[in-house]
Amino acid sequence: MKLPRDQRLEPAEENLNRTYFLPRLQREKYQGFAAVHWTMPIAQRSTGWLSEAFHQQFRELLLHTAAREGLTCPTYCLLPDHIHLVWMGTREESDQRNGMAFLRTHLEPRLGGLKFQHQAHDHVLREGERTQRQFANACGYVLLNPVKDGLAKSPDQWPWCGCVVPGYPKLHPLEEDYWSKFWRLYWQSRNGSQSLLTSAATTGDASS
Repeated sequence: MKLPRDQRLEPAEENLNRTYFLPRLQREKYQGFAAVHWTMPIAQRSTGWLSEAFHQQFRELLLHTAAREGLTCPTYCLLPDHIHLVWMGTREESDQRNGMAFLRTHLEPRLGGLKFQHQAHDHVLREGERTQRQFANACGYVLLNPVKDGLAKSPDQWPWCGCVVPGYPKLHPLEEDYWSKFWRLYWQSRNGSQSLLTSAATTGDASS
């Protein structure tokens, strides 16, 4: 049902009005081993902030977020007025909503006086979207955004895209053998976190 005209928010008003919130799923849908496609619009779709310096700061903060919340980012793409990224949890206690709050808080001061729209958009991937083939297609869709927007003729001509897989700074989702490497590293990371939990439970060391 559409709201009456005088109750609807104009796009610019929605960007700044913090009393308006997009619906979220239950908290647990963003926790554990969830896979989520996040979109972070700049308020009023402002531009002028995207640069290689910002790209490097973004990657650094994405790595800190990954370490804090047990996340890996198989694909991201920075566009002139918004950011796409895909996260996957690698620990049972991973929390992507906490991760997004941390990332936005520390990334916004790098926007040169601009602000993010007050709430990020999200799409939690369902079971059918998490097969390796469908997941790769979803990430490929993210990488195609510059082409669809007329900013590049092919994804490899757009410099502000990539992935952040902790420990592998040169990995890139446009490499021919990327997905075989990614899945191997992802399961190593998940199995590693499970081994630590098992070890902690066995030894009684809750700090492990």
